[in-house]
Amino acid sequence: MLVNSANLDGLRVGFSTAFQGGLGQAPSQFSRISTIVRSTQKEQKYGWLGKVPNVREWIGPRAIQNLMQHDYAIKEKPFELTIGVDRDDIETDNLGIYTPLFTEMGRSAGAHKDMLTFSLLKAGFATECYDGQFFFDTDHPVLDEEGQEISVANTDGGSGTPWFLLDVSRAIKPLILQWRKDFEFVAKDRLTDDNVFNNREFIYGTDARMNAGFGFWQMAWGSKQALNATTYATARAALTGMKGDHGRPLALRHTHTMVPNNMEGAALKVLNNALTTGGETNEWVGTSELILNPWLATA
Repeated sequence: MLVNSANLDGLRVGFSTAFQGGLGQAPSQFSRISTIVRSTQKEQKYGWLGKVPNVREWIGPRAIQNLMQHDYAIKEKPFELTIGVDRDDIETDNLGIYTPLFTEMGRSAGAHKDMLTFSLLKAGFATECYDGQFFFDTDHPVLDEEGQEISVANTDGGSGTPWFLLDVSRAIKPLILQWRKDFEFVAKDRLTDDNVFNNREFIYGTDARMNAGFGFWQMAWGSKQALNATTYATARAALTGMKGDHGRPLALRHTHTMVPNNMEGAALKVLNNALTTGGETNEWVGTSELILNPWLATA
């Protein structure tokens, strides 16, 4: 192929089309459990976390609900993926391998939000959230009916593969995905670009600025116990029974159960089988939607 502006324009369009096709192939589950925040700055503060607004009887003056209760912030991170195409490959029409590479570039970029959010969820047993405790912990501070601080759990511990119960029915979800710049296709393929002039290499890449953080811990239950009817019932009762400050019920719903792929069988026994192993009616069948998530697999 003759290396000129017209042919390079055609290559750019083809590679970009493959990239966009890969974006469309990527699985996308992050929006199901994450509040999406479009940021305009490198670090976004979430002082309102920990204060769920609550309607009260209007007696006397209005009670302004102060949302600046915590100093929790999510700092964005830059991400990139770059592919170099050798000039010799263009001149000899040796381009067959590059189209699937650019498709995979798009798929990787499209899947990155899932990787960010679900990897963070798995790390929640050892990563702090807005109240200074691990996101999944046994001693989150909450005020009881008398205004005294008590400890509340959203995990029952264990040492096995983690699985999760979630309420994703609210505007605020268990996780936050914050992004300022989404992935887009960029080319450095002019004949006068330094990479072409010095290295005989045409460069194509994509980059973004984003990060994930924790939302309300009350809306998620994490367990490393074996998943069965007993542990499921314990987790479900704890999640739906969560209370906010001063003993106010949060009226949470258990909408989804999320497990890694290798726990699919155990989850299906609890959520899909009409009968238990002993032949009795399974009271938990159909009580939540199952999400299989490959990003939760243990290393």
